[in-house]
Amino acid sequence: MREARTAFRRFWPLTRGDRRWLALIVACVVVAVLAETVAILLFAELTDHALAAGSPSAFWGPAGAWLGVAVLAALVGYLGNSLATWTAERFVLRLRAGVFRHVQDLPPHFFQRHRRGDLVERLTGDVESVERLVVSGVVGALSAGFSAVFYAAAAFWLRWDLALATVVLAPLFLLAARRFSGRIQQAARDERTADGAITSVVEESLGNIVLTQAYNRQRDEAARLDREARAWMRASVRGARLSERYEQSVEIVETLCVLAVIGLGVWEISAGRMTLGQLLAFAAFLGYLHPPVRSLGALGLTVTAASEGARRIGEVLDAGPAVTDPARPVAPWPVRGRLGLHDVSFRYPGSPRACLRGVTLTAGPGELILVTGPSGAGKSTLAGLLTRFHDPCAGAITLDGVPLPDLPLRFLREQIALLPQQTLILNGTIRENIGCGRPGATDTEIERAARDAGAHDFVTALPGGYDTPIAPGTAALSGGQLQRIAIARAMLRGAPVLVLDEPTAGLDAVAARQVVRPLRRLMAGRTTIMITHDLSLAPDADRVLVVEHGRLVESGTHEELLARGGAYARLASPLPRAAAAPPAPTAPTLPVSPTLPVFPVFPVFPVSPAPSVTPVSPAHEDTSILRW
Repeated sequence: MREARTAFRRFWPLTRGDRRWLALIVACVVVAVLAETVAILLFAELTDHALAAGSPSAFWGPAGAWLGVAVLAALVGYLGNSLATWTAERFVLRLRAGVFRHVQDLPPHFFQRHRRGDLVERLTGDVESVERLVVSGVVGALSAGFSAVFYAAAAFWLRWDLALATVVLAPLFLLAARRFSGRIQQAARDERTADGAITSVVEESLGNIVLTQAYNRQRDEAARLDREARAWMRASVRGARLSERYEQSVEIVETLCVLAVIGLGVWEISAGRMTLGQLLAFAAFLGYLHPPVRSLGALGLTVTAASEGARRIGEVLDAGPAVTDPARPVAPWPVRGRLGLHDVSFRYPGSPRACLRGVTLTAGPGELILVTGPSGAGKSTLAGLLTRFHDPCAGAITLDGVPLPDLPLRFLREQIALLPQQTLILNGTIRENIGCGRPGATDTEIERAARDAGAHDFVTALPGGYDTPIAPGTAALSGGQLQRIAIARAMLRGAPVLVLDEPTAGLDAVAARQVVRPLRRLMAGRTTIMITHDLSLAPDADRVLVVEHGRLVESGTHEELLARGGAYARLASPLPRAAAAPPAPTAPTLPVSPTLPVFPVFPVFPVSPAPSVTPVSPAHEDTSILRW
């Protein structure tokens, strides 16, 4: 119960705007319980005066009062239940929105440690379980508590001695609930975890459907889902069995109470100390008393199960963002775009070694800085630091001489247009995908950005034009076309700093050339950091930086680095030339018949070994197609 109390204290403040409605719901509960109590007393009066005496005149008064009380209880019950549902859904809406906002600010490595399907389950099922703890649980507890108090008071008013005899058995309800609570909590924890695992398997399998089909993994994926589904089934069945055992135990206790009342009632009626109407009313009060007492007992089980969902939501909320806004931010200014990295080092949380060490560089407006190196050298980490997904562990990064941590995050990211390695597409129209680069942009500005990105022609050729719906993984457009939509988005943003992370990754040579042309227009006049393995743009870069094992090992122009013959020259050199083919055997001479005319035979020349060819370095390649 300590976990439940902690979770309740944590999430109760979210009800601040709805507490007056919760008070009104409780008032409705009280009125409804009072109405039920009066109705039972009227039933006793009808039994003793109208039914037992056979008097029609004694029927109409209590009957009319009973009907009026029933109508009042119905109206109040409808109001209270409708308001309770509305308040509960408002709480869910508020909590889910708050958790979702928090998740959006978490660093990328958080999502690498958690499966997406499990996070989806936390934002859906676990959020609803918190509601059952904080809102529905409170309303249910108050409703059960008031009902138990009023019905017990009425039973004591009728016959205190009989009521006392039956109340002695009430602690058995609480004992049963306490006995089952621990095991039900563990079953609920296992079921929640299995729910997230099932969602993760489905999400991952659908996201990798091409891999599944290409490698005939259908049975493997089905087996993976079956393993998680069986774990969920075991937890669900175990929880259902425990709940059912609790329910049946309570049924036995209730039967004992009813038998005790009937036995004592028969004794009292035979002695003339109790009427039949009183006995029936007393039995009715006990019948109404048992459900709220059972609810109070079961409330502990509900709270136990709900506290597990609250714990999982708490894990997400306890994961803080890697970066935050400064306490005293620098006032905005017209950013020119001069970047500086000063002895920057970085290590991911939990990683044994740094992925960047002592990196220093500067870049100004109009400069193209190309960063290359082998995979895993730390190049993409550099993009994350420039956009402040992380802060360096040592050193500083500045924009126009101002350290990035001194800038509001929103302002900083408005000054940097990021084109990530994976082409990111929203579920919406092409117009919406381009327009999210600068919210509020006009249709004219969106179409101008598309023209500059070389996307206007193929967009207008689509049946829906700019209103054509697209989604992640859409088959309606090629990879190069989707990349040009992303470039149009970056162009519309108009940021003075541009960070390109493998802009031509996954594209063939033709698509890459189609993408590079608008990239040149996008880079014009901006401070551009391009992280890439594709060195076709290296001759046009103002500087090329080579990163190996987290260190900046070389810096210079394309020609300078080639002349040095170091790490860059190894990256830029073409693949080793294939071995020369052995000479082909000479074709045999055909015999010439003396009786036939002799036709000239085209000689078959032997294939000589391939001559030695000096490989053409990228410095001598024709890059005119990349220029504009």
